Amino acid sequence: MEFIMKENGFKAEFEYGTLDISGNEEFGFRPYQLLVSSIAVCSGGVLRKVLEKKRVQYKDVKVSADVTRNPEGAQEIQKIHMHFVITGSNLNEEKIEKSLVVTRKNCSMVQSVKDSIEITETFEIIEE
Repeated sequence: MEFIMKENGFKAEFEYGTLDISGNEEFGFRPYQLLVSSIAVCSGGVLRKVLEKKRVQYKDVKVSADVTRNPEGAQEIQKIHMHFVITGSNLNEEKIEKSLVVTRKNCSMVQSVKDSIEITETFEIIEE
């Protein structure tokens, strides 16, 4: 990956397109937004694969992330709480809970930050 400095941040070219990154959200995605997005989307993608392997029939998965940053110093991310909303019919709460344990162990982004950022998860089931 290569990041090229611009007046108000950096840009990077990827197969999908250009990524603009800046500490000022008027000029691009903020670095902490990209980090949290990587963790949430990686977890959601791994959860989807785990549910499919366990033959859990679901219609939708949504992930929301609440972030706690250190108000002093560098405003580093201290905690990320992810809440998964899984929609479907006849979903088994125990299977979902076990699937989240497997997800945590297999998400490369969570594993990359687990010793420096506290990651927690909860879920809810919406029956259709």
